[in-house]
Amino acid sequence: MRLKVKPAEITADPSDPKAPYAVPTLTVTAAFHAITAFYSYMQYTRNGQIGFALSQFGSGLLASMGCWCLVFGTEKGRISKRTGADKRTSGWPFRNEESDKKKGKRKL
Repeated sequence: MRLKVKPAEITADPSDPKAPYAVPTLTVTAAFHAITAFYSYMQYTRNGQIGFALSQFGSGLLASMGCWCLVFGTEKGRISKRTGADKRTSGWPFRNEESDKKKGKRKL
């Protein structure tokens, strides 16, 4: 018999009791990894040890992922209930071909 265990996840949903702490924790963690990556870079250029280069790569990757989540994961999506499409799309710098198909071809 296998037990099904759901992983604990933190969401930005207001009903989640951990929600008020998700964004500040992510901000502090991303800043910590960015500072650690910078420190590792400075130590690598000074000492030339490969361990600092690996630390720089790992911390830089985690800082990048944290910044990505802060930029794109913390705002609520504006999904249309009727069409299921994202309402934040625009025509610049790329055209929204799906919207153009539904609206018909418009010529400027």
